[in-house]
Amino acid sequence: MIRRLLIANRGEIAVRVARAAREMGIVPLGIYSQADERAYHLEFMDDARCVGPAPAAESYLDIDAVIAAAVGMHADAVHPGYGFLSERASFAAAVRQAGLTFVGPSPEAMAAMGSKIDAKRRVRDFNVPVVPGYEGDDQSLAQLRMQAEEIGFPLLIKASAGGGGRGMRVVESLAQFDEALGAAKREALAAFGDDAVLLERYLRDPRHIEFQVLGDAHGNIIHVGERECSIQRRHQKIVEEAPSVAMTPELRARMGEAAVNAARSVEYVNAGTVEFMLDSDGLFYFLEMNTRLQVEHPVTELVYGIDLVQWQLRIANGERLTLSQDDVRPRGWAIETRIYAEDPANHMLPSIGTIERWAPPEGPGIRVDSGVRTGSEVSVYYDPMLAKLIVFGSDRAHAIARLERALDDFTIDGVRANVPLLLWIARNQGFRDGDTTTSFLAKYLDESIFSRHELSDEQKVLAVASMLLDGAAPWRIGGIGIPLRLEAGGSVFETVASATAQPDAWQLEGDLIGRLVARRHGERIEASLGTLHARGESARGAQRFAAPPSADAANSAGAIAGAGSVVAPMPGKIVKIAVREGDAVASRSLLIVLEAMKMEHRIESIGDATVKTVLVREGDIVSGGAPLVQLD
Repeated sequence: MIRRLLIANRGEIAVRVARAAREMGIVPLGIYSQADERAYHLEFMDDARCVGPAPAAESYLDIDAVIAAAVGMHADAVHPGYGFLSERASFAAAVRQAGLTFVGPSPEAMAAMGSKIDAKRRVRDFNVPVVPGYEGDDQSLAQLRMQAEEIGFPLLIKASAGGGGRGMRVVESLAQFDEALGAAKREALAAFGDDAVLLERYLRDPRHIEFQVLGDAHGNIIHVGERECSIQRRHQKIVEEAPSVAMTPELRARMGEAAVNAARSVEYVNAGTVEFMLDSDGLFYFLEMNTRLQVEHPVTELVYGIDLVQWQLRIANGERLTLSQDDVRPRGWAIETRIYAEDPANHMLPSIGTIERWAPPEGPGIRVDSGVRTGSEVSVYYDPMLAKLIVFGSDRAHAIARLERALDDFTIDGVRANVPLLLWIARNQGFRDGDTTTSFLAKYLDESIFSRHELSDEQKVLAVASMLLDGAAPWRIGGIGIPLRLEAGGSVFETVASATAQPDAWQLEGDLIGRLVARRHGERIEASLGTLHARGESARGAQRFAAPPSADAANSAGAIAGAGSVVAPMPGKIVKIAVREGDAVASRSLLIVLEAMKMEHRIESIGDATVKTVLVREGDIVSGGAPLVQLD
């Protein structure tokens, strides 16, 4: 029996598993990196051990360190959560070799489904339809190019290992193929330690439907209905719901049977998810099987009245499923939105910093699975998801109304979050009508609606006062003054603040001129600049330091940089330098590839120029705004 459970993860999933374990009388144990020594999830653990430095590869992905932590805290089982090591067969094997129970499938099943190539071959033998494509062992560029031409364009390059949109690229033509393949392979290798890819016909407007499955060690396998996860950005889900508006009882039976057959193809035990693409013609195709708990599992829990995490633990304890397929019937409607530290007004680029206020919504039918609190640090090292907001209603219209209210009540200060995007989705008529295919955002969203409005003079004074009082200015010029450059509504204003003999006074020069006197009273600021007097809460929610030019790619935001200095749009790691000093570059020429929060971002030239200086090296860790390349 499991008595002490190591949860080999961080963030909201570590909190979720710890709560389920404690309800069953199981002691939750945690791990953390040096960057996470004050992380929220540790508050839910009876004991925890540091497993290494901030980079995930040196901590959360260090199998030996995680196993040592489990043994050192006398755990008898390990729950991997999702992400990190959750789908590494080698980790599951190492846990078992250490004499511990792995809360998940066998290493053999995980290895078989962990390779999308092997998975497609296996499920095809169990009469599960698969997307036409190439999943061969020959991974040479020549072979992949030849297969791409045969499949036709558009096509999808997909990492064989892992998920979450990493190592995935949509390619529109053969001319784009080599570069997209290189990027997909680099991203896959960095995230999953395996750069093998498969190619698939790209379905332009399908629905992403997945089925939850549960299997016990006694040969019983059932599905627990479907979830629709079609609304995605960069191939990452942001809205999930159960059931699906596209589902009929007959289609649910056919897809559910295919999901169970896919699980049987590897004699699956524990919780897993079989993902399908449902095309507009009603045909569906196997996409992949995730051999772990899914981020979106709460919508299934609410609609089917089942605690999936506790069932994971019960199955790991050797218990039989007490549910039959006939017992599984949906009731009501649940919708989940993922709360990401991403800025809708800056092309959804990740935002890092300290959460100064975390005030999630409350009320009937509202559940928030959070991995942060006020004071939490959002780091460049990990996925930008902060929490999940899940709502439940008697029907879809009721759930959407509850979702809209809950999002409207969600307050996050200190970092930018995607709540405005999610609120826009909840209010969009296409979403309300159920037109939720994978092209939903491309079809309906105009990101310019998130552009900020011009600040009033009072707001500008409060913004400057807030940063000076908090010591938040990111640049300083040799003790002379603090140059402040702020952006609102696409416009930028700049000023330099020089200290005076008075602690709460500064002399401003630039777009704001005069003597600024500012004091903070709790959450409120009182400031004066000449005859202008301003009182109110910090304007930080309406302004930010002007961002560097943003990046453009299949998974980033707009091209950057003409002549002048090219700077990093966010903190990250330089994974590729595509130019050398003296190179001539044209519009949209690739300059740098920056990896941040597990995703690659392309830094491109916006016009014709010559590379004067390359200021970084591959492997460098850079801060947001750091100069990368100088162009003439």
